[in-house]
Amino acid sequence: MENSLLTAVAEIGKDHYATRLTNTRGHSLLADEPPDAGGTDQGPRPGDFLRMALASCTAITLRMYADRKNWPVENIRVQVANAPFDGHKTVFNIRIEVKGAISEEQKNRLLQIAKLCPVHKMLTNPIEMEAGLYLL
Repeated sequence: MENSLLTAVAEIGKDHYATRLTNTRGHSLLADEPPDAGGTDQGPRPGDFLRMALASCTAITLRMYADRKNWPVENIRVQVANAPFDGHKTVFNIRIEVKGAISEEQKNRLLQIAKLCPVHKMLTNPIEMEAGLYLL
């Protein structure tokens, strides 16, 4: 599947703004906007999914690495925050909390590894988007 095209599909009807999301593997989620933006708050905002993707990818990457190294990491918590987009630059603040008896050297290595998670690399490298509109 590594060389396959990965997809996400968003489908919205006339409901404001509940949107059904599905992915290549058949998982589904609901995105929405809060009431103050005209939505019904049935799911996270689209930007929340971006923050959650970065946080979860970072946590999973760190867990994989710590497990591979047999380090005594009990728990990993990753918080990702950003200010509303101002049209110029987005800065993600990533706070990583690790519970376990690890050395300063291991801590520094985990911080390096966190920056190697696939979503982090995707967001920090050039991104191109190609859009097409098709009438049905």
